[in-house]
Amino acid sequence: MPLTAAVAGASGYAGGEVIRLLCSHPQISPVTVTAHSQVGQRLGSVQPHLRQVAEAELVETTAENLAGHDLVFLALPHGKSGELSDRLAQLSPETVVIDCGADHRLHHRDDWDAFYGGEYHPAWTYGVPELPVAGGKQRAALQQTKRIAAPGCNASTVALSLAPGIQAGLIDPSDLVSVLAVGPSGAGRALKPNLLAAEILGSASPYAVGGVHRHIPEIKQALRETLPADRQPEIQLCFTPVLVPMARGILATSTARVQPGVGEAELRAAWEAAYSDEEFVQVLPAGQHPATAATVGANTLLMSLTFDPASHRLVVVAALDNLVKGTAGAAIQSANLALGLPENSGLTMNGVAP
Repeated sequence: MPLTAAVAGASGYAGGEVIRLLCSHPQISPVTVTAHSQVGQRLGSVQPHLRQVAEAELVETTAENLAGHDLVFLALPHGKSGELSDRLAQLSPETVVIDCGADHRLHHRDDWDAFYGGEYHPAWTYGVPELPVAGGKQRAALQQTKRIAAPGCNASTVALSLAPGIQAGLIDPSDLVSVLAVGPSGAGRALKPNLLAAEILGSASPYAVGGVHRHIPEIKQALRETLPADRQPEIQLCFTPVLVPMARGILATSTARVQPGVGEAELRAAWEAAYSDEEFVQVLPAGQHPATAATVGANTLLMSLTFDPASHRLVVVAALDNLVKGTAGAAIQSANLALGLPENSGLTMNGVAP
């Protein structure tokens, strides 16, 4: 019998992407879909591309409706997942719960208060299996949990880009700069004037400039944890996202000052050692650079490494689909690990082109 899944927030972009991927999963079936204002409607009326489950009825997002499934995916705005999690733990303690929102990502209440506000909820196991951490990879922790915090799409892109160099001591953690070109689907499906087609077509515009983007503490937290608790470095990151007219995708250019005496060969060796065995995080050959179009629909992050000797900086360019590897794909990949299923079940490394 297939495992059963409930998806809260099924009318949104992240929820819809979770359902799309689950429809191709050999062991997990989406059987309950919930929403807020669309309760009572058929899923196909709000997610017309999901033909396989178009007749599923959207029900109210309550802990009672989510309980009793093998898995629950919470694809809700920040501040909403936490409201359900405690009650869901009481009703359905054996259910594996994956939060695609921000409510369970941050270890420190001060970070939550500074960047989000509202009630703080304790951190769950971080859902980036390939992330280098002290003692190995984050994958090991995911194999022993029932509570998973899927990553912020920008956060996992930057953390995976820079983690090998922090862990190996090859780059200066106090001098990191990331500039990201991002598609508007990362902001969710709610109507916002700055995300209207008339505003973004033919234009690129920065937002959350000057150290205020909510993914910054998540990135710094992930990079610190590449090293043991008694050696965690002080991370200084300048992070600037730029909204560009593509529906989905992230192209992140991250640079870091290289430690004295370190050259290109040593840098490439560290990144290849970190990711050479990974299916979904791939370092491209020297001279090749990723494009977001190559990752559309795929659970794949592609990255290039270039050493700039004039500035003595490393340049890492990373591309992924923010709705797949950045959110829903990472959530399902992590859930597979928690359930003891093949890690790549229901996921593909192949993009859609043209």
